[in-house]
Amino acid sequence: MFLLFTLSNSVFADAVSDKEKDTLIKIYHATNGAEWKIKWDLTSSVCTWFGVEINNGQVVGLNLADNNLKGKLPSAIGNLQHLQTLALFNNEIEGNLPDSVYEISTLKVLLLNNNKFSGNLSHKIGNFNSLENLSLFDNNFEGEIPKELENLYNLSEMNLSYNRFKGAVSEKLTLLDALNMTMLDENGNPFLLDVHKEKDITNITVN
Repeated sequence: MFLLFTLSNSVFADAVSDKEKDTLIKIYHATNGAEWKIKWDLTSSVCTWFGVEINNGQVVGLNLADNNLKGKLPSAIGNLQHLQTLALFNNEIEGNLPDSVYEISTLKVLLLNNNKFSGNLSHKIGNFNSLENLSLFDNNFEGEIPKELENLYNLSEMNLSYNRFKGAVSEKLTLLDALNMTMLDENGNPFLLDVHKEKDITNITVN
């Protein structure tokens, strides 16, 4: 009886809602899952799927780095409302970052570097109240760097280098006590700014 109870609890803990499972399947198909280096067996339990971290029946982590993902992220990704880590770096994902991603306020780590993302970063990036690590370098993002980044008080690392950003960087980034390092792109050459050593960034622009 004890063994049965333990197994039942384990299965329950690894189960996820139909909504989250359907979302993962949409991500799989939208990014050419059949050609991934490590594929998912969609007939098996979600808890066996590579890169999916589950806690108390909720998807809290998705790490598919360097796994040959190609295509665009579906807007359904916003249904993963308990996601804390999204690591998709070293792939070939393209297109805009779906607006729904900005609604995942639980994100602590967002690693999308070394892909083919494009378009502007939304001002909704300020919704990432829990974000600690933001890595978007080596993509095709463009436009101005959102001033709403200054609202990310838990941010400790930010790397936006090797993109097509332009314009002034908000001077209020210096007020982010947790921020240890930020890397930006200037004329194709990255520069490193340690905001705790160089507090005055009011004149920094990205061209």
